[in-house]
Amino acid sequence: MTRTRAPLLAYACLAASMALVGSYVGTSRLLVAVLPVFLLAWLRFGIAAVAMAHWVRRRPGEPALSPQDRKLLFWESFLGNFLFSICMLYGVLLTSAVSAGVVMAAIPAAVALFSRCWLGERISRRTLAAIACAAVGIGVLALARVPAGSPQAAAPPGQALLGHALLLGAVFCEAAYVVIGKRLTGSVSPRRISALINLWGLALVTPLGLWQAWRFDFGTVQADTWLLLVFYALAASMATVWLWMKGLTHVPVPQAGVFTVLLPITAAAVGVLFLGEPFGAAHLLALAMALAGLLLATWPASAH
Repeated sequence: MTRTRAPLLAYACLAASMALVGSYVGTSRLLVAVLPVFLLAWLRFGIAAVAMAHWVRRRPGEPALSPQDRKLLFWESFLGNFLFSICMLYGVLLTSAVSAGVVMAAIPAAVALFSRCWLGERISRRTLAAIACAAVGIGVLALARVPAGSPQAAAPPGQALLGHALLLGAVFCEAAYVVIGKRLTGSVSPRRISALINLWGLALVTPLGLWQAWRFDFGTVQADTWLLLVFYALAASMATVWLWMKGLTHVPVPQAGVFTVLLPITAAAVGVLFLGEPFGAAHLLALAMALAGLLLATWPASAH
């Protein structure tokens, strides 16, 4: 009976983690409509720093950080926290939650490319097909016509292209985060990694955050926006990491990767159902290609 319950609980944790990622990617569009991007990122890292303060200390028996660990923690934060947040938030601001979901589905393919370049891992034919599907999905999305009368239709020419480029930049930042994380987890606990890279992210964005805070009228922010900001901060920095690591204790990494399919689905659902974003045939095709690529990249290979 225990064997049955553990995987089900682990699957639920993995599914909840990816659904949370998709939901905060989608709802971040509401936040960037009210808060400047650097100020939003600064508040997000600050809230998470308070919540994760007890994760910073080294646990008994945990080795001290080596100079290599400290260097990797900086790059993990600079690429996976700071640059990812800026590219993702500006990308969502210039496009849509649906677009963000489709482009983010390319993360496993980007991880495979980076693993090949940095770790020397082999890229299989199935992974190459996944990369091709992700590229086609993003291409279809970039060429999709915007329905007349929608907010995106009034955007300046080139805005969507820049937004998609920024979202793709966020994908590669996240891929670097994953690859660097492979080296870090061998010597540092996941909770401490999360807390330390969040502190680095806070330090990096503080000058820009203070610059925008100086000229921002906080009295214009409604209570529901503050609540959404707290959800975004805790979900992005704490809940998703804890749920993902909890699930990985019982589920192999290749099998767990399949659950990332929930990220683009949830982000697109938030955009369509709650933000009223358009979703036509081109969006459906782009999402289908993105999901096909994601599943090709993450579905466990059959044992021979």
